[in-house]
Amino acid sequence: MFLKHKGSQERDQKEPVSVVICARNELENLKVLLPKLYDQEYEDYEIIVVNDRSGDGTYDFLREEEPKNSRLEVVNIESTPDHIQEKKYALILGIKKAKNDIVLLTDADCYPNSRHWIQAMANGFKANINIVLGFSQYERKKGLLNKLIRFETLYTAIQYISAALGRSAYMGVGRNLAYRKSFFLEKNGFSGFEKVIGGDDDLFVNKNSNKNNTKVAIGADALVISYPKTKWRDFYRQKKRHLSVGKLYKGRNKTGLGILSLSHILFWFSFITLAVMSREPIWLVLGLLIRTFFLLVTFVPASKKLGDRVNFWNLILLDVVYMVYYFFTGIPVLFSKKVKWS
Repeated sequence: MFLKHKGSQERDQKEPVSVVICARNELENLKVLLPKLYDQEYEDYEIIVVNDRSGDGTYDFLREEEPKNSRLEVVNIESTPDHIQEKKYALILGIKKAKNDIVLLTDADCYPNSRHWIQAMANGFKANINIVLGFSQYERKKGLLNKLIRFETLYTAIQYISAALGRSAYMGVGRNLAYRKSFFLEKNGFSGFEKVIGGDDDLFVNKNSNKNNTKVAIGADALVISYPKTKWRDFYRQKKRHLSVGKLYKGRNKTGLGILSLSHILFWFSFITLAVMSREPIWLVLGLLIRTFFLLVTFVPASKKLGDRVNFWNLILLDVVYMVYYFFTGIPVLFSKKVKWS
Protein backbone atom coordinates (compact mmCIF):
# COMPACT_ATOMS: atom_id res chain seq x y z
CA MET A 1 0.00 0.00 0.00
CA PHE A 2 2.70 2.48 1.06
CA LEU A 3 5.09 1.70 -1.79
CA LYS A 4 2.30 1.87 -4.40
CA HIS A 5 1.10 5.27 -3.19
CA LYS A 6 1.74 8.13 -5.58
CA GLY A 7 2.12 11.46 -3.85
CA SER A 8 0.02 14.25 -5.28
CA GLN A 9 1.91 16.69 -7.51
CA GLU A 10 -1.08 19.02 -7.83
CA ARG A 11 -0.85 22.58 -6.65
CA ASP A 12 -4.46 23.56 -6.98
CA GLN A 13 -5.64 23.97 -3.40
CA LYS A 14 -6.43 27.63 -2.71
CA GLU A 15 -8.27 27.35 0.60
CA PRO A 16 -6.70 29.68 3.20
CA VAL A 17 -4.44 28.12 5.84
CA SER A 18 -3.45 29.05 9.39
CA VAL A 19 0.00 27.79 10.43
CA VAL A 20 0.13 27.41 14.23
CA ILE A 21 3.36 27.13 16.23
CA CYS A 22 3.68 26.89 20.00
CA ALA A 23 6.97 28.24 21.33
CA ARG A 24 8.57 28.29 24.74
CA ASN A 25 12.11 29.69 24.92
CA GLU A 26 12.54 29.18 21.18
CA LEU A 27 14.10 32.54 20.25
CA GLU A 28 16.95 31.21 18.11
CA ASN A 29 14.79 28.58 16.40
CA LEU A 30 12.10 31.13 15.50
CA LYS A 31 14.74 33.33 13.88
CA VAL A 32 15.35 30.43 11.48
CA LEU A 33 11.79 29.19 11.08
CA LEU A 34 9.84 32.40 10.49
CA PRO A 35 11.77 33.56 7.38
CA LYS A 36 11.17 30.13 5.84
CA LEU A 37 7.47 30.44 6.57
CA TYR A 38 7.31 33.96 5.14
CA ASP A 39 8.89 32.54 1.98
CA GLN A 40 6.20 29.93 1.36
CA GLU A 41 4.63 30.01 -2.09
CA TYR A 42 1.00 30.00 -1.07
CA GLU A 43 -1.41 32.83 -1.66
CA ASP A 44 -3.56 32.99 1.45
CA TYR A 45 -2.10 31.96 4.80
CA GLU A 46 -1.35 33.34 8.24
CA ILE A 47 1.25 32.39 10.83
CA ILE A 48 0.20 32.22 14.48
CA VAL A 49 2.95 31.88 17.08
CA VAL A 50 1.84 31.18 20.64
CA ASN A 51 4.48 32.38 23.11
CA ASP A 52 4.14 30.09 26.11
CA ARG A 53 5.71 31.92 29.08
CA SER A 54 9.14 32.26 27.47
CA GLY A 55 12.00 33.78 29.42
CA ASP A 56 14.62 34.04 26.68
CA GLY A 57 13.44 37.09 24.75
CA THR A 58 11.01 35.20 22.51
CA TYR A 59 8.10 37.51 23.31
CA ASP A 60 10.06 40.71 22.65
CA PHE A 61 11.33 39.28 19.37
CA LEU A 62 7.82 38.33 18.25
CA ARG A 63 6.40 41.74 19.14
CA GLU A 64 9.12 43.40 17.09
CA GLU A 65 8.56 40.95 14.25
CA GLU A 66 4.77 41.20 14.11
CA PRO A 67 4.55 44.68 12.52
CA LYS A 68 7.12 43.68 9.88
CA ASN A 69 5.00 40.95 8.33
CA SER A 70 1.25 41.11 7.92
CA ARG A 71 0.94 37.32 8.01
CA LEU A 72 2.24 37.02 11.58
CA GLU A 73 -0.09 36.93 14.59
CA VAL A 74 1.24 36.57 18.14
CA VAL A 75 -0.60 35.06 21.11
CA ASN A 76 1.02 35.50 24.51
CA ILE A 77 0.47 33.22 27.51
CA GLU A 78 1.40 34.40 30.98
CA SER A 79 -0.10 31.52 32.97
CA THR A 80 -1.70 28.13 32.34
CA PRO A 81 -4.79 26.77 34.14
CA ASP A 82 -4.35 23.65 36.25
CA HIS A 83 -6.90 21.51 34.43
CA ILE A 84 -4.89 21.16 31.20
CA GLN A 85 -1.33 20.41 30.13
CA GLU A 86 0.65 23.46 28.99
CA LYS A 87 1.27 22.51 25.34
CA LYS A 88 -2.36 21.62 24.78
CA TYR A 89 -3.51 24.90 26.29
CA ALA A 90 -1.16 26.81 23.99
CA LEU A 91 -2.41 24.87 20.96
CA ILE A 92 -6.04 25.53 21.84
CA LEU A 93 -5.39 29.28 22.06
CA GLY A 94 -3.55 29.22 18.75
CA ILE A 95 -6.29 27.24 17.02
CA LYS A 96 -9.01 29.51 18.39
CA LYS A 97 -7.05 32.52 17.15
CA ALA A 98 -6.89 31.05 13.64
CA LYS A 99 -9.13 32.82 11.17
CA ASN A 100 -8.97 29.95 8.65
CA ASP A 101 -10.49 26.49 8.81
CA ILE A 102 -7.37 24.59 7.74
CA VAL A 103 -4.93 24.58 10.66
CA LEU A 104 -1.39 23.41 9.87
CA LEU A 105 0.78 22.56 12.87
CA THR A 106 4.52 22.44 13.31
CA ASP A 107 7.04 23.11 16.09
CA ALA A 108 9.48 25.95 16.54
CA ASP A 109 12.47 23.60 16.35
CA CYS A 110 11.53 22.53 12.81
CA TYR A 111 11.57 24.02 9.33
CA PRO A 112 9.87 23.13 6.04
CA ASN A 113 11.96 21.32 3.46
CA SER A 114 10.35 23.22 0.61
CA ARG A 115 8.75 26.56 -0.27
CA HIS A 116 5.71 24.48 -1.26
CA TRP A 117 5.16 22.86 2.15
CA ILE A 118 1.87 24.66 2.89
CA GLN A 119 0.61 23.86 -0.60
CA ALA A 120 1.56 20.19 -0.32
CA MET A 121 -0.22 19.76 3.01
CA ALA A 122 -3.25 21.83 1.98
CA ASN A 123 -3.69 19.69 -1.15
CA GLY A 124 -4.70 16.81 1.10
CA PHE A 125 -7.95 18.51 2.03
CA LYS A 126 -10.62 17.29 -0.33
CA ALA A 127 -14.29 16.57 0.32
CA ASN A 128 -14.88 14.97 3.75
CA ILE A 129 -11.17 15.07 4.66
CA ASN A 130 -10.59 16.56 8.11
CA ILE A 131 -7.07 15.33 8.98
CA VAL A 132 -3.90 15.34 6.87
CA LEU A 133 -0.81 13.52 8.14
CA GLY A 134 2.68 14.60 7.14
CA PHE A 135 6.19 13.33 7.78
CA SER A 136 8.94 15.04 9.76
CA GLN A 137 12.46 13.67 9.58
CA TYR A 138 15.42 14.80 11.68
CA GLU A 139 18.47 16.60 10.37
CA ARG A 140 21.30 14.37 9.24
CA LYS A 141 24.34 14.65 11.52
CA LYS A 142 27.33 12.50 12.40
CA GLY A 143 27.22 9.74 14.98
CA LEU A 144 25.31 6.58 15.88
CA LEU A 145 22.66 8.44 17.89
CA ASN A 146 21.65 10.55 14.91
CA LYS A 147 21.48 7.48 12.67
CA LEU A 148 19.27 5.71 15.22
CA ILE A 149 16.97 8.73 15.59
CA ARG A 150 16.50 8.97 11.83
CA PHE A 151 15.99 5.20 11.51
CA GLU A 152 13.42 5.15 14.32
CA THR A 153 11.59 8.14 12.84
CA LEU A 154 11.44 6.53 9.40
CA TYR A 155 10.37 3.19 10.88
CA THR A 156 7.54 4.88 12.78
CA ALA A 157 6.48 6.86 9.71
CA ILE A 158 6.31 3.74 7.54
CA GLN A 159 3.95 2.24 10.13
CA TYR A 160 1.55 5.14 10.68
CA ILE A 161 1.47 6.29 7.06
CA SER A 162 0.89 2.74 5.81
CA ALA A 163 -1.95 2.40 8.31
CA ALA A 164 -3.47 5.69 7.14
CA LEU A 165 -3.23 4.63 3.49
CA GLY A 166 -4.98 1.43 4.54
CA ARG A 167 -7.73 3.63 6.03
CA SER A 168 -6.80 2.75 9.59
CA ALA A 169 -4.89 5.84 10.76
CA TYR A 170 -3.86 5.66 14.40
CA MET A 171 -1.40 8.53 14.92
CA GLY A 172 0.32 11.57 13.48
CA VAL A 173 3.19 13.82 14.51
CA GLY A 174 2.60 17.39 15.66
CA ARG A 175 5.67 18.60 13.78
CA ASN A 176 3.74 18.14 10.53
CA LEU A 177 0.01 17.69 10.99
CA ALA A 178 -3.07 19.50 9.71
CA TYR A 179 -6.76 19.37 10.51
CA ARG A 180 -9.81 21.53 10.19
CA LYS A 181 -10.53 23.97 13.00
CA SER A 182 -14.24 23.21 12.73
CA PHE A 183 -13.49 19.49 13.15
CA PHE A 184 -11.23 20.15 16.14
CA LEU A 185 -13.93 22.18 17.87
CA GLU A 186 -16.67 19.69 16.95
CA LYS A 187 -14.65 16.89 18.58
CA ASN A 188 -13.97 19.02 21.70
CA GLY A 189 -10.28 19.20 20.95
CA PHE A 190 -8.18 17.34 23.50
CA SER A 191 -11.11 16.29 25.65
CA GLY A 192 -10.38 13.09 27.52
CA PHE A 193 -6.61 13.52 27.65
CA GLU A 194 -6.21 17.17 28.67
CA LYS A 195 -3.67 16.45 31.40
CA VAL A 196 -1.63 13.85 29.52
CA ILE A 197 1.87 15.13 28.81
CA GLY A 198 2.11 14.68 25.07
CA GLY A 199 -0.56 13.15 22.86
CA ASP A 200 -1.73 16.46 21.43
CA ASP A 201 -0.93 14.93 18.05
CA ASP A 202 -1.11 11.13 18.11
CA LEU A 203 -3.92 10.78 20.67
CA PHE A 204 -6.04 13.35 18.82
CA VAL A 205 -5.62 11.39 15.58
CA ASN A 206 -6.09 8.04 17.35
CA LYS A 207 -9.35 9.19 18.88
CA ASN A 208 -10.88 11.06 15.94
CA SER A 209 -9.58 9.54 12.73
CA ASN A 210 -11.72 7.12 10.72
CA LYS A 211 -11.44 5.35 7.38
CA ASN A 212 -12.96 8.25 5.45
CA ASN A 213 -11.67 11.47 7.03
CA THR A 214 -7.86 11.15 6.93
CA LYS A 215 -5.28 11.50 4.15
CA VAL A 216 -1.50 11.62 3.96
CA ALA A 217 0.77 14.16 2.28
CA ILE A 218 4.20 12.77 1.46
CA GLY A 219 7.14 13.75 -0.72
CA ALA A 220 9.93 16.31 -0.59
CA ASP A 221 7.53 19.27 -0.72
CA ALA A 222 5.49 18.00 2.23
CA LEU A 223 8.54 17.17 4.36
CA VAL A 224 9.44 19.02 7.57
CA ILE A 225 12.95 18.81 9.04
CA SER A 226 13.46 18.76 12.82
CA TYR A 227 16.49 19.32 15.01
CA PRO A 228 17.52 16.01 16.66
CA LYS A 229 18.57 15.28 20.20
CA THR A 230 22.34 15.18 20.59
CA LYS A 231 22.56 13.27 23.89
CA TRP A 232 21.48 9.68 24.52
CA ARG A 233 19.92 10.66 27.84
CA ASP A 234 17.69 13.30 26.22
CA PHE A 235 16.65 10.90 23.47
CA TYR A 236 15.83 8.21 26.03
CA ARG A 237 13.60 10.58 27.99
CA GLN A 238 11.87 11.77 24.82
CA LYS A 239 11.08 8.24 23.67
CA LYS A 240 9.82 7.21 27.10
CA ARG A 241 7.29 10.03 26.87
CA HIS A 242 6.21 9.02 23.37
CA LEU A 243 5.90 5.33 24.27
CA SER A 244 3.98 6.14 27.43
CA VAL A 245 1.35 7.99 25.41
CA GLY A 246 1.05 4.95 23.16
CA LYS A 247 -0.47 3.02 26.08
CA LEU A 248 -3.59 5.18 25.61
CA TYR A 249 -4.15 4.13 21.99
CA LYS A 250 -7.19 2.11 21.00
CA GLY A 251 -6.90 -1.58 21.86
CA ARG A 252 -6.50 -2.83 18.29
CA ASN A 253 -3.70 -0.33 17.65
CA LYS A 254 -1.83 -1.36 20.79
CA THR A 255 -2.19 -5.02 19.86
CA GLY A 256 -0.89 -4.56 16.33
CA LEU A 257 2.06 -2.42 17.38
CA GLY A 258 2.84 -4.78 20.24
CA ILE A 259 2.96 -7.81 17.92
CA LEU A 260 5.24 -5.94 15.51
CA SER A 261 7.64 -4.91 18.26
CA LEU A 262 7.62 -8.38 19.83
CA SER A 263 8.43 -10.02 16.50
CA HIS A 264 11.34 -7.62 16.04
CA ILE A 265 12.77 -8.43 19.47
CA LEU A 266 12.23 -12.18 19.14
CA PHE A 267 13.95 -12.34 15.75
CA TRP A 268 17.17 -10.77 16.97
CA PHE A 269 17.05 -12.51 20.35
CA SER A 270 16.75 -15.88 18.58
CA PHE A 271 19.41 -14.99 16.04
CA ILE A 272 21.95 -13.86 18.65
CA THR A 273 21.22 -16.88 20.90
CA LEU A 274 21.70 -19.37 18.07
CA ALA A 275 24.84 -17.56 16.91
CA VAL A 276 26.38 -17.75 20.39
CA MET A 277 25.48 -21.42 20.62
CA SER A 278 26.92 -22.02 17.12
CA ARG A 279 23.69 -23.68 16.05
CA GLU A 280 22.17 -23.93 12.57
CA PRO A 281 24.58 -21.63 10.66
CA ILE A 282 22.74 -22.12 7.37
CA TRP A 283 19.45 -21.02 8.88
CA LEU A 284 21.17 -18.09 10.57
CA VAL A 285 22.56 -16.84 7.27
CA LEU A 286 19.25 -17.45 5.49
CA GLY A 287 17.32 -15.59 8.21
CA LEU A 288 19.72 -12.66 8.05
CA LEU A 289 19.48 -12.48 4.27
CA ILE A 290 15.68 -12.56 4.35
CA ARG A 291 15.49 -9.80 6.97
CA THR A 292 18.03 -7.71 5.07
CA PHE A 293 16.01 -8.13 1.87
CA PHE A 294 12.78 -6.97 3.50
CA LEU A 295 14.53 -4.02 5.15
CA LEU A 296 15.95 -2.93 1.81
CA VAL A 297 12.72 -3.27 -0.19
CA THR A 298 10.78 -1.44 2.52
CA PHE A 299 13.04 1.31 3.85
CA VAL A 300 14.86 2.44 0.71
CA PRO A 301 11.82 3.10 -1.55
CA ALA A 302 9.75 4.36 1.40
CA SER A 303 12.40 6.92 2.32
CA LYS A 304 12.44 8.19 -1.27
CA LYS A 305 8.67 8.56 -1.32
CA LEU A 306 8.78 10.50 1.94
CA GLY A 307 11.31 12.94 0.52
CA ASP A 308 14.24 11.57 2.51
CA ARG A 309 17.14 9.28 1.64
CA VAL A 310 18.34 6.39 3.79
CA ASN A 311 21.80 4.83 3.72
CA PHE A 312 20.99 1.16 3.21
CA TRP A 313 24.44 0.06 4.38
CA ASN A 314 23.43 1.02 7.94
CA LEU A 315 20.09 -0.76 7.99
CA ILE A 316 21.06 -4.06 9.65
CA LEU A 317 23.19 -2.37 12.31
CA LEU A 318 20.43 0.12 13.08
CA ASP A 319 17.82 -2.64 13.11
CA VAL A 320 19.80 -4.38 15.87
CA VAL A 321 20.44 -1.17 17.83
CA TYR A 322 16.77 -0.25 17.56
CA MET A 323 15.77 -3.66 18.95
CA VAL A 324 18.07 -3.16 21.96
CA TYR A 325 16.81 0.39 22.49
CA TYR A 326 13.19 -0.72 22.29
CA PHE A 327 13.77 -3.60 24.71
CA PHE A 328 15.30 -1.34 27.34
CA THR A 329 12.90 1.56 26.75
CA GLY A 330 9.59 0.06 25.68
CA ILE A 331 9.39 -2.81 28.15
CA PRO A 332 9.89 -0.61 31.27
CA VAL A 333 7.33 1.90 29.96
CA LEU A 334 4.86 -0.90 29.28
CA PHE A 335 4.89 -1.99 32.90
CA SER A 336 5.32 1.40 34.56
CA LYS A 337 2.36 3.29 35.95
CA LYS A 338 4.01 6.67 35.93
CA VAL A 339 6.65 8.29 33.76
CA LYS A 340 8.84 11.12 34.96
CA TRP A 341 8.81 14.01 32.50
CA SER A 342 11.93 15.83 33.67
